[in-house]
Amino acid sequence: MTPFDRPPVGMNLARTSKIVAQAFDAAMVEAGGTLPVWLTLLSVKSKELANQRELAGMIGIQGATLTHHLNSMEAQGLLTRRRDPGNRRVHQVALTEAGEAMFEKLRLAAIAFDRRLRAGIADEKLAEFADVLAALRTNAGG
Repeated sequence: MTPFDRPPVGMNLARTSKIVAQAFDAAMVEAGGTLPVWLTLLSVKSKELANQRELAGMIGIQGATLTHHLNSMEAQGLLTRRRDPGNRRVHQVALTEAGEAMFEKLRLAAIAFDRRLRAGIADEKLAEFADVLAALRTNAGG
């Protein structure tokens, strides 16, 4: 078998990643959220109070994009922002009661989606797959 008997690994991975990401986005929307909302809630929840700069880094987006999402989420009553008393230029972000409820709703949707992805795949194969993904990241320079 030559390397050209199958699609290149990178192409196959990119195609699969896109399909999985779109399906996950749809699962988040069906649960009443979006991927950016989920990532923001997850990041804030995992770190009791986080500032906007840290959040942007955790989520992997630019500050201006995060500000747009935070404005929308604050208007929906999902989170609050307040100035850090120690540094007035920094905003601290915290979940509201509604934000906690949305977090739980989206957490359950994420768990259900993960179960759907894992269906019919043995744990040993998933562990091997995780190792392969790690090797691909290393080989790609990441």
